[in-house]
Amino acid sequence: MAPKTKRIGAPFGPRAVNIAETRERILKAAIEQFAQGGFSGARIEVICKHADVNPRMIYHYFGDKAGLYVAVLEHVLGQLRTEELKLDVSQSEPLEGLLTMFDFIHGHFASHPELIRLLSSENLLEGAFLKNSDATPSVASPVVEHIDTLLKRGEADGVIRTGLDPLHLYVVMVGLSYFHKSNAHTLSIIWGSLMTSEAWQNEHKRIARDMLKTFLRPCL
Repeated sequence: MAPKTKRIGAPFGPRAVNIAETRERILKAAIEQFAQGGFSGARIEVICKHADVNPRMIYHYFGDKAGLYVAVLEHVLGQLRTEELKLDVSQSEPLEGLLTMFDFIHGHFASHPELIRLLSSENLLEGAFLKNSDATPSVASPVVEHIDTLLKRGEADGVIRTGLDPLHLYVVMVGLSYFHKSNAHTLSIIWGSLMTSEAWQNEHKRIARDMLKTFLRPCL
């Protein structure tokens, strides 16, 4: 592979490190604020305080509040995609490979509650800001391709039911990993059960995993 050509005029050395660190601090503070208050509830002055920067730096790096919000969405989705790319189920049995993918998706949402809150907030806005992202469409989930490969192998081996669409299956996996977490507080109040507890969440994952396993097996 040919070495990358350094862009003329681009910062490098200590200056580049400083820029990267500053952007990282801003993004970290912005993720927390946007996750808590959504786009309208987050305040630039609060983000600046937590990131230890002045407002000029935010406008310099991200253009405006909307640009920063889009960058936050791209960052949290990019983290998910980066971790997905680390999955290697190429040598797995089809059923176990698919369940491994579910375990990963479920675990990622469990360890990144900010992603759940940000996605919920952006869905309330009907994806208005994500539409302005140039990066998001280019990082479409590689997991869907892996699912497609495993489904085809599983069908050929007779261990996976036929006719499953990989994107639909991916959305099912996300739904089983997402809803009980994004709605845990309201569901707990409605049903009088502490669905935010670790025990309840673990039991629900076990049930969801068993349901998925049963669904994937060939129809009798």
